[in-house]
Amino acid sequence: MRWKLFHKIFASYLLMALLIVGLLVVTMEFSASRNFADYVAEVELENLDGLTSALEEAYARHQGWNELRTDPERWRQILRSYLQEAGLKRPLFPPPPPPPPFPPERLLRPPDSLGYELPDRRPPFPEPGPLGLVWRLSLLDKDKRLVVGAPVATRKAKFREITSEGEHVGWLRLAVEERLSHPLDQDFLKRQSKALYAIGVVLLALASLLSLLLSKHLADPIRQLSLGTRALASLDFDTSIAVRTRDELGQLADDFNSMARTLRRYEQMRKQWLSDISHEMRTPLSILRGEIEALQDGVRKTDAKALDSLHAEVLYISRIVDDLHELTMAESGALRSENKVIHPTEILKRTVEVFGDRLAQHHIQVILELGSPPGTTLLGDPNRLERLFSNLLENALRYVDKPGTLRILSRQTETELTLNFDDSGPGVPDSSLPRLFDRLYRVDSSRSRSKGGSGLGLAICKDIVESHGGKIAALNAPTDGLRIQMVFPLQRTDEKLRQ
Repeated sequence: MRWKLFHKIFASYLLMALLIVGLLVVTMEFSASRNFADYVAEVELENLDGLTSALEEAYARHQGWNELRTDPERWRQILRSYLQEAGLKRPLFPPPPPPPPFPPERLLRPPDSLGYELPDRRPPFPEPGPLGLVWRLSLLDKDKRLVVGAPVATRKAKFREITSEGEHVGWLRLAVEERLSHPLDQDFLKRQSKALYAIGVVLLALASLLSLLLSKHLADPIRQLSLGTRALASLDFDTSIAVRTRDELGQLADDFNSMARTLRRYEQMRKQWLSDISHEMRTPLSILRGEIEALQDGVRKTDAKALDSLHAEVLYISRIVDDLHELTMAESGALRSENKVIHPTEILKRTVEVFGDRLAQHHIQVILELGSPPGTTLLGDPNRLERLFSNLLENALRYVDKPGTLRILSRQTETELTLNFDDSGPGVPDSSLPRLFDRLYRVDSSRSRSKGGSGLGLAICKDIVESHGGKIAALNAPTDGLRIQMVFPLQRTDEKLRQ
């Protein structure tokens, strides 16, 4: 039989509850039995006021315990007098068993429950009578040495102090019975045992119910997670799990819902990606096909202009394929890049110089406001950083209205370098700013294919910045245009020394 998780949790809790309740009941029963015997002995000892007073008088009369120590008959007389004065109708404890036969030449006192014997012509204790507890009584001096009575042994006992004229002179010792033999005491212990077992049964029933509820509470989220995982495996990314707790299982359910939302978003992106790629490739391929068919049919002459048009379309397709390949390689971690100390502002200046003529032809003025020191360095790949700046300048050439301006600002803290590329417009709607770095995304009003872009330039920029440990964002510039803001972590001095 294959046990489910619910059954395992329930069985574990139930077994634990059974062990705890069983141990608790047994411990309480044992403790009650032992403590009740102590309680009975304490009550018996508290009731021996008359005997204690008689012993105090005997001590005061003879100025010590020598008389009782040398004359056990005096001890018997005190006990008999106490029994007569007590006037009890029934014994508190049954008398000890009758003594075994003794040789006539040696009459010994019957051995008590402690196995103690006193040589004498007759038993020093009174014959079994109304108080069986006298067989457990003994008199000790102030140093707890035996004077007369039951011997001092290692068994458990209770003591009552004996004083004379305010001075401590001895102890009255009463041995505690390990097993209570009186019917009333036994009946009381039986009633206590029944009550304890009844309480144990009730506790076990409550523990079983609690185990059932707790097992269901723990197993239900896991069952829902299992069903949700199967749904995700079936490409049903709209599934979700209701979060009812704030513990680890609730956090796990919340993480599952977050994962499902992420997978749903990536699935939508994948479908959009395939649609965009097919649309992006369909247009140049359709142009190529139309122009080639026109050349084949003789509608258009095969001249330099026709070949240039075909070449431009092929270059456009090649650029899209190369950009896609670079993005795929970067995301898979297969793109190799250098990691050395570079000067980003110097690379930026060189890149602007390379684009200088094209920018001038398009009447775009570049304003460099580099507030960072010339020696600013960071860890990275100079070729990829140059590609980053080239893409941003290429983006300005395509989309900035002519004449226009491109203001490049930098500022530096102890740990970061911030670069801002602010163009003069047109701007980008706020709703489109977060999506500018998505693959093949264009703002229809100003980022169309007629500008010559593939829609992958900013996606590549984002990958380059993040590969250098930085962040990139698209914002509205103060000049009513677009601001591309990049933040790079700077190279520390100790890292420079290790290079």
